[in-house]
Amino acid sequence: MMTYIIRRLLISLVLVFVISVISFTILKLTPGGSQLWLQMNPKISQAAKENYVRKYHLDRPLYEQYWLMMRDLFRGELRSSKDERPVIEKIGERLPATLRLNLVALLLEFGFGIPWGVFAARHWNNWKDRFGTFWAFVFIAMPGFWLSYMLCMFLVGYLGMPILGMSSFGVDYGNRLETFLDGLWHVLIPAAILALSGVAVISRFVRASTLETLGEDYIRTARAKGLDPTMVFYKHALRNSLRPVITMVGSLLPALIGGAVIIESIFAYPGIGRLGFEAVLERDYPLLVALNLVTATLVLLGNLIADVLYAVVDPRIRLN
Repeated sequence: MMTYIIRRLLISLVLVFVISVISFTILKLTPGGSQLWLQMNPKISQAAKENYVRKYHLDRPLYEQYWLMMRDLFRGELRSSKDERPVIEKIGERLPATLRLNLVALLLEFGFGIPWGVFAARHWNNWKDRFGTFWAFVFIAMPGFWLSYMLCMFLVGYLGMPILGMSSFGVDYGNRLETFLDGLWHVLIPAAILALSGVAVISRFVRASTLETLGEDYIRTARAKGLDPTMVFYKHALRNSLRPVITMVGSLLPALIGGAVIIESIFAYPGIGRLGFEAVLERDYPLLVALNLVTATLVLLGNLIADVLYAVVDPRIRLN
């Protein structure tokens, strides 16, 4: 097991390096590249321009620029071109909010998606299953940004409910419970929208996996022995059909982190998604490089955790 984990960890480290190179190259190829900030500020002095070029090593060859930028990043010396603050410090301030948002979204996805899929499999091919299938495709196709704007218009515009930010503005609650509930409310709405399509995808996956398991020989044998159908479904079929669901943790994380850029911006939620959106608008090249690396690391970490969990429940994976 330890050999499998080490092998997967080494592969993840190689992928982080490759992603960092690709990200650096893409940003360099954008119109204006890393010197776009200088073009947006034509009134700055020549000395300031030279200092900017020297600080971010823009007078060096590309491979040296990459190496020096990664060195400064891991030393904590890489600074934002907007306010001269270390990019690691800025990301560290926003990262806990995004992790909280994604954790709540994952809990909602699995907490609602698995029961929905089980219910659809139990009522296969009747009106309940078809009704659930219809709404699953509606949720998958529904744009998250559109639903976010509709909720903001209804909850804020018509009902006057505070949903923007991480807490209600200008409200001082008297105890910790009220403060906690207020923070939970502000994270629950964007997390629910972020998780909506994931709930539908998981429900379809669980339904298909469960129906496939119900057709296995050992299920037919259990039924032939006269076991209670409910016991056969929940004890024998469902337990084995849920194993592949573990791998969905790794596949859902990129969608959550990518979707957080839009959802956090709409709800004024101070996470790294909104920070990345602001960095794009401000052409903060060093911050964008660091954000891409951190985001890629989070996604690969999620994939690594999913692989390890799947190897725990299915020992055959460790032999591959």
